[in-house]
Amino acid sequence: MKFAKSLVAVLAMAGFCLGAAPLAGAADQGPVKIGVYLPLTGQNAFGGQLELDGVRLAHKEMPKVLGRDVELVVVDNKSDKVEAGNAVKRLIERDNVSAIIGTYGSSLALAGGEVAEKGKTPAVGTSCTNPLVTMGKKYYFRVCYIDPWQGAAAATYVYNNLGFKKAGILMDMTNDYAVGLASFFKRSFKKLGGEIVADLKYSSGDQDFTAQLTELIKQKPDVVFMPAYFAEGAIIMKQARELGATFRLMGADAMDNPDTVKLGGKAVEGFLHTTFPYDAKMPNMSAEAKKFTEVWYAANPGKDPNVNAALGYNAYYLILDAITRANSDKPQAITEALAKTKNLSTPLGSLSINATHDAEMPVGIIEYRNGQRVYLTEVTPK
Repeated sequence: MKFAKSLVAVLAMAGFCLGAAPLAGAADQGPVKIGVYLPLTGQNAFGGQLELDGVRLAHKEMPKVLGRDVELVVVDNKSDKVEAGNAVKRLIERDNVSAIIGTYGSSLALAGGEVAEKGKTPAVGTSCTNPLVTMGKKYYFRVCYIDPWQGAAAATYVYNNLGFKKAGILMDMTNDYAVGLASFFKRSFKKLGGEIVADLKYSSGDQDFTAQLTELIKQKPDVVFMPAYFAEGAIIMKQARELGATFRLMGADAMDNPDTVKLGGKAVEGFLHTTFPYDAKMPNMSAEAKKFTEVWYAANPGKDPNVNAALGYNAYYLILDAITRANSDKPQAITEALAKTKNLSTPLGSLSINATHDAEMPVGIIEYRNGQRVYLTEVTPK
């Protein structure tokens, strides 16, 4: 794979420039352990599994660093905040990992991040977009954009590109991800000149959204922004169409799931959502994205790659790049190297870590047409 080889060359060059050739007897030091905590069961299991697939694909391509084997230690955080904290505690205290990958889900990352911070072990979030995940943290990083950026991009697209001036909100008031993203969308939409005509809420696990959708229909928004996870989002779409709603529905990156169409059926027609800047069928694909796509299909025949897999893939390479530049598997050295990451070529574009430990990148826009997921464009909010 050209991307993997080019990255190997970059890492090797970094090692050479820093005098970081593997030490004699490196293999005798045992493997470099990288922990992975993701939701492999529970509400967020599908996203977590996709990201684990990406991590494992990257590990298969680069199984060594500093002349030593890399050992992945995978723990299921069960889509639960308490379990997320316990998973990170286990990885640090029992498994003695050098760094951690995870997690899918901002609520889970917030819980795990507190433990990583206390344990002084670097962690790289995959698709945890709430700004609080890295805010004030020394040891937490991420390979994704943050929700103020994503919310602003969603608002920019519907206001400027679609010409919508009235919006409604439907959000899970018990979920950190949904609450934050809805707030950032509202702020940006109003700043652009739009009007929020309804702001309605529900709780995780709800199955009947009739009351909220009836009120939204009454208020006549052009678009309803619902930062839901894909399973409940599909239910909302179906109930909205059954009630005769004519407004457009727009979600965020948590709706980016292969099962969205399967669960939503015909109700997904015209549905929009934001995503990270990768899709297997995106126009103007970079060389790195093309090669990632090719290698994915070779390893997973008949299974389309998902952006979450690309994020897991990126998180692994980011950590190995940092270990190589640091010439060390010590958590403190890796942390310092992660903070200095600049212009690492990835399937999602050039990756740099900014001062708040976040990755900045354009926001992709998806629309469902004739039962197909179509990558429309990218938005960079002003």
